[in-house]
Amino acid sequence: MPCCDRRGCDDFFGPAFARRMARRHRKRGLDKTARRMVAFAEQVGIANASILEIGGGIGEIHVDLLRRGAARAVNLELSPAYDVEASRLLEEAGLQARVRRRILDIAEEPDAVEPADVVVLHRVVCCYPDYERLLGAAAAHAQRALVFSHPRRNALSRAFVALQNAALRIRGRKFRTFAHPPAAMVEVCRVHGFDPAFSHRGGIWQVQGLAR
Repeated sequence: MPCCDRRGCDDFFGPAFARRMARRHRKRGLDKTARRMVAFAEQVGIANASILEIGGGIGEIHVDLLRRGAARAVNLELSPAYDVEASRLLEEAGLQARVRRRILDIAEEPDAVEPADVVVLHRVVCCYPDYERLLGAAAAHAQRALVFSHPRRNALSRAFVALQNAALRIRGRKFRTFAHPPAAMVEVCRVHGFDPAFSHRGGIWQVQGLAR
């Protein structure tokens, strides 16, 4: 996720990272986790749907959803670091008029965002310290479905996160990563009226798809 200067994220996810992601996408397309998220959204129904993607980076997921029949998309970021590559991707796809990119933290300003049929968060929750606030805001804005990915939480992943954060601390960076409890994250969505409809446990990344 292209995060914000407030947590030092621009040092971690900057323009150079965005360029690497864009090159990778042009060469390989969506990663396996993203493909599973798109498949879930398609199963729920995206014909003429509105998409809200939180921390979509260069925008490859909502671009793919638009190609598959969604009507329009809004992408929220906390940093403009991805905007140049995202604009190029939209131009190549001929979708500039159907996507709006905004610099906004939905957890802090939920009233500034319109609801959408489908809300997507790919590799975002692990970059945000308060998963309850973030997922609560995301779920409150999802009218039909919510899908998010997150790292597995076990002894190995927690050790990796601890080591990564220690290295970041030593290097003087403010950015941190998190391995939040999966069941608790799903429960936040349940409180907002969602039922689990899809779950995938990958070696590193898991996907949770929920529907009303």
